[in-house]
Amino acid sequence: MSQSLKILKALTDATRLRLVALLSREELSVNELQEITELGQSRISTHLGVLQENGLLTFRKDGKRSLYRINPETTRQARECLELARQIAIEGEEHEQDGRNLKRVLEQRSEQAQVYFNQVAGRFDQKYGPGRSWQAFGQLLLQLVPPLDIADLGSGEGLVGELLARNARKVICVDNSKHIVDFGQRKAEKNGLKNLEFRHGDIENPPLRAKTVDVALFSQALHHAEHPEAALASAYRILRPGGRLIILDLLEHQFEQARDLYGDRWLGFPKNTLHQWITEAGFKQAEITEAAREEEPPHFTTLLAIAEK
Repeated sequence: MSQSLKILKALTDATRLRLVALLSREELSVNELQEITELGQSRISTHLGVLQENGLLTFRKDGKRSLYRINPETTRQARECLELARQIAIEGEEHEQDGRNLKRVLEQRSEQAQVYFNQVAGRFDQKYGPGRSWQAFGQLLLQLVPPLDIADLGSGEGLVGELLARNARKVICVDNSKHIVDFGQRKAEKNGLKNLEFRHGDIENPPLRAKTVDVALFSQALHHAEHPEAALASAYRILRPGGRLIILDLLEHQFEQARDLYGDRWLGFPKNTLHQWITEAGFKQAEITEAAREEEPPHFTTLLAIAEK
C-alpha cells in the first residue's frame, strides 16, 4: 500500500478528523484533548498513535506530559490530505463545541492561581506556628469580602451560610427539607445571626424574588438537582445585574454507590457540560477550575465554577 493511501485511510475515521482539526490550531496533551472532546483517554491515545505512525503528528515532552501537534516536516501530499481532513472536520457537528472547549482549556493554561493555592495548602500544615489554623485563615479572608446579599442554594443545615453570615449583609439558605430548614433557623437564632434566614424550597425554583441577591451559591448541591439547567436558570433570575454565580461540585466520576450513600442524582459533571449549561443560562465570563482532589479512593475531584450575570 502506498504511503498516500495509508494517510488517506488514517484520516477516514471521524475521531481522528476531530483530533486533526484541534491539533491544527494548537499543540495539546492527551488530557487536554480528553477534556475538550470528552472521549476516553485510551481511545484518544490509540488514534494519536495511528496518526503518528503515518507521520502526521509529532510530540515534545513538557515535564511529565507529551504535547502533540501536526508534524511540520511532513510531505506536501500529507499536508494536502491534512488540510482536506481539517475542512471535513469543520463540517462536523462537534466542531463548534470543540472550538469553545479548546478556548476554555487554553485560558486555563495561563491561570496559575490554582497551582499556587495547592502549593499553599501543601505547605500550610508542615510547620507548627501558634494560632496558625485554617479556621483563623478563613476568618481573615472573610474580612476581605464586602457585605453582600447571598443565596446559599441547597444549603443543608447551613454550615457554609453560617460562616458567610459573619460578614455578609444577608444570607438566605434554601433547602428542600423542612426538617433541616427548621433546624438551621433555630441554630441561627441561637447563635444570634439575625442576617441568616432559612427558607423551604427547591433549588430549581427557589423562593426568592428576581434580582435580589449579589451571589448565588451552589455548594455541593447541584448534583442533587433533577434538572441542573433549571437550577442555573433560576440562579440567573434571582441575581442582580453584575451578580456572581459560584458553584462547588464534583467532577464526573464512576462511584455509583454515591447514589445510595449520599442521594446523588448525578455522578458529578464533565467540565464541558457544566460550562455549556452555565452559558446557556445566560451567564458570561464562566470559568471552571479543579479546586481539590481527594487523595483516598474514589479520589473525588471538586470543581469551582464562577460566572457573572
